[in-house]
Amino acid sequence: MQDTVLIIDFGSQVTQLIARRIRETGVYSEIVPYNKAEAAIERLRPRAIILSGGPASVTESDTPRAPQKVFELGVPVLGICYGQQTMCAQLGGIVEPSTTHREFGRAFVEIKAPSPLFEGVWEPGSRHQVWMSHGDRVTHLPEGFQVCGISEGAPFAIAADEKRRFYSLMFHPEVVHTPDGAKLLANFVHKIAGLSGDWTMAAFRKKAIEAIRAQVGGGRVICGLSGGVDSSVVAVLLHEAIGPQLTCVFVDHGLLRAGEAEQVVELFRGRFNISLVHSDASELFLGKLAGISDPEQKRKIIGATFIDVFDAEAKKVGGADFLAQGTLYPDVIESISPSGGPSVTIKSHHNVGGLPERMHMKLVEPLRELFKDEVRVLGRELGLPADMVGRHPFPGPGLAIRIPGDITREKADLLRKVDAVYLDEIRQAGLYDQIWQAFAVLLPVRTVGVMGDGRTYDYACALRAVTSTDGMTADYYPFEHSFLGRVATRIINEVPGVNRVTYDITSKPPGTIEWE
Repeated sequence: MQDTVLIIDFGSQVTQLIARRIRETGVYSEIVPYNKAEAAIERLRPRAIILSGGPASVTESDTPRAPQKVFELGVPVLGICYGQQTMCAQLGGIVEPSTTHREFGRAFVEIKAPSPLFEGVWEPGSRHQVWMSHGDRVTHLPEGFQVCGISEGAPFAIAADEKRRFYSLMFHPEVVHTPDGAKLLANFVHKIAGLSGDWTMAAFRKKAIEAIRAQVGGGRVICGLSGGVDSSVVAVLLHEAIGPQLTCVFVDHGLLRAGEAEQVVELFRGRFNISLVHSDASELFLGKLAGISDPEQKRKIIGATFIDVFDAEAKKVGGADFLAQGTLYPDVIESISPSGGPSVTIKSHHNVGGLPERMHMKLVEPLRELFKDEVRVLGRELGLPADMVGRHPFPGPGLAIRIPGDITREKADLLRKVDAVYLDEIRQAGLYDQIWQAFAVLLPVRTVGVMGDGRTYDYACALRAVTSTDGMTADYYPFEHSFLGRVATRIINEVPGVNRVTYDITSKPPGTIEWE
């Protein structure tokens, strides 16, 4: 069994970042909610445990607690923010609410004593920036703990029981606003827990293939292939594991980017020799979308039609026992989070949701342990082309949500041409990999223009490019004006029907990345 760090989640919004930081050190980590932690300990036999932050107050009754077993295993334990507070409270310390010493945002800690936790990073007497988010604070440490660092609002900002290898931080080392936080976490897993950091994508690939073969046996698997990173990696991984037992179904809804359908077919049939059913259902999708302007209706129509087409094509193949999905670890975490996830639906998501129940198949989800950036690493490990692995995210409904208002084939063709010019210029400028997502939007307005002494009355388009780490927040990419001018000139010259180009400089929030 591989070395594992178990992260017990108390509902922090940044718990996923802890897992990412640990994996970046080459050590496998898993997140479980506090109310399922005891079973996870039995299953994983972790070599170290981290207690996350959370919104609750230890000072109130019936608040979440770590299983007492955590402190009896003899493995290192690190408590972060709420994790520190519940650790101290459960081990005999005192936590009190504070109205005068709360800390939110940037703060500074002063190091009072040495510790393996910050060996080679911080020295006693030094002062360092961290990120705090607490109202309660520890006012009395449990027996055996010593203070290692203080802040203005936390007399025990860093405290440790070195004998039992229990460590606690009032601040969040996992966020970028704590500049040295990743180094502290690396010290915890390597120097304190003694883990080697041998979790590699090559090791994951081998393990995943073995797991697929064990689950599927001699059964048949259907995989929905969109051409995006996740479904492409799933398809190639499954093909490597079970070969001819896999059939991929590529539903072409007529709302892909220029040349994308042809690329998908050539890559998977030609290069990887994967059994692929290509269903050109563009007329069906565009017919159902005719006259529909509401973005939620568009998404629901596309999602329902996709299920119908996929189901029909799967029945033609016949005899499939499993349905493969590109479920990623953030999806898994969200579904089990003790905080229940977001309470407001900003927009519906289009995927193969609903298919497992309708088709009475068992799910195969070989990527469910991975984050998005790790899926890209696996794709490279499997030999997928660099331009496929590094492709910007593309929404399931495709160009439908980049055409505000009603959708026609004419508009979709116009947008494809605009988008192709825009992305070509970005690649030529060497900027593609610096941008999280870039695309064009065809606006539902016509504007007056002048071309060659003649009047035009054509569509306007908007260009969008954002930087982000996870898509949850984003900022616009600061193109030079000369670049934007060059792109606008090419679009207007090369795409008849468009006579005006704008650039969207809205961040997320308040906007979303996509327009609909």
